[in-house]
Formats: sequence, C-alpha cells, structure tokens
Amino acid sequence: MANTATVDLIKEKAALMRRDVIEMGYAAGGRGAHFGPALSSIEIVASLFFGVMNHDPKNPTMADRDRFVQSKGHACLALYSALGEAGYITEEQMGTFKADNSFLAGHPTRNPQYGIEVSSGTLGNGFAIACGMAKAAKIKGEDHRVYSLVGDGECNEGVIWEAAMGAAKYQLDNLIAIIDRNGVQLAGTTKDIMDVDIEALWRAAGWDVLVVEDGNDPASLLDALSGMRDSGSERPHVIIANTTKGKGISFMEGSLDWHARPMNKDQYEQAVSDLENA
Repeated sequence: MANTATVDLIKEKAALMRRDVIEMGYAAGGRGAHFGPALSSIEIVASLFFGVMNHDPKNPTMADRDRFVQSKGHACLALYSALGEAGYITEEQMGTFKADNSFLAGHPTRNPQYGIEVSSGTLGNGFAIACGMAKAAKIKGEDHRVYSLVGDGECNEGVIWEAAMGAAKYQLDNLIAIIDRNGVQLAGTTKDIMDVDIEALWRAAGWDVLVVEDGNDPASLLDALSGMRDSGSERPHVIIANTTKGKGISFMEGSLDWHARPMNKDQYEQAVSDLENA
C-alpha cells in the first residue's frame, strides 16, 4: 500500500502543477499550448518527481539520478510544472513559456541543469532515446532507472515498437514506461484512428504490463510504479494508465478541441475557478 504521507504530498503537488499549467499556457497567449495532454498526465509526473524518482534539484546532474524522458513532448507543461514545484526552475522562468529566447519551448529542449534530460517532440523518438539510456546504464554498470512518459496516440509510431523489442531483447529491467492513455489524440479518439489492443502489443513485445484503471489517482500510480521498480523482473516494464484528457478543467475534459490551442481571458477565469473549487 502507498504511504499516506507521500500520497498526500503528490496530491498537493499535482494541484499546484495543474494551476501552473493553466498559468503558463495562458501566458503563452496566441502561441497556445497543449493543455489537454499535459493535464491528463499531471498525476503521473507528480508521482514520479515527488514519490518515486531519485533526484536532487540542488545537484541536477548527479551521476546516480533517475532519468525522466518526456517522449510525448507536446505535453511539456506537465514536466515544466513539476520542475518548478521541485525547485529546478523559478516561477519567473516558468512565466517565460514559449517566449522569445526562453529555454521552456513548446517541446522539451535538453537542458540538464534545469532537469530536462532529452529533447523530444518527434513522437516515438524520446522513448527510443530512453531505451538507449537504459541500455547504456546497463553497459556501464550504473545503478539508476529510466522513466519515460509515452502517449497512447504516440504508440501508433513504428519506432516505439522497434525500441520496445530491443529493450526486451537486452533485458532492460531498469526501464519503466508509462502510457498516458487518455483516449484522445491530435485528430480524433485513439479508438477511431487506430483501434488496437495496446496491452497485447506490449506483452507481445516482451514487457511486463500493468494497467492502472485510474491514472489520475496518485495512490494507484504510486503502488504501480513502486511495484514495477522493485519487481526483480529481468524485463522492461510498462504501466498503462487510464487518464482523462484535460483533467480538472470542466470544458477541457475529454475534449479534442483542447488538445492544443490558445486560451482566452474568459476561459482562463473559468479554468482558475474550476481548480479553486475542486
């Protein structure tokens, strides 16, 4: 069972991160933001940064740190909000999201001193890099884990399965992927675009597979992540987390319209009200 104090901390951080996402995305103005996929994955990222991963914002490049790779790079606001709440970046820096000359671009750009391990955005590539990082750690005898956040729509990419099969072949049990299964991708629902049994695909690729029915529940996520981390299996691990697109904002939840777009003042005020009354 997940530790109650840790679960409470993750819930607290997730609430702050959700507000950060709204503030950063609204500050981007007409440049817009990927609100929906960031909000669906907040609890996943919060559980990693505040419950599971070995990391230190005061020593961001320490050799034995766990690595986090945001493969679904368009949901970078979830990562940036975690980095802000953990102390890697300041509130002032968070306010520069998508601004000219900001290092907080619309997709992550590698900047280890601020906790950004990998440049990502081309779907599938971040996950493939994570597999390579896990293999490199094995070769070097390093004792850390690699966690990668992957989108359910992203799992349509062929590079995902090439990398997944390689990870199983090389027994990368230091690798944990988390699928943010919110059911909606850029152009429609994942079921309408590519209706496949994603659980069966990961099992066929040789991975340990665990489904979390409520991927926005920190206790369930913490149990799943801790269990995979400590399983002792010689296989790579994947957690398929069922989440809600746009979680926490009434007019965004489950909406294809809010995959990516700008937010006006009225929408911002409604979003803030939703979070304050949650």
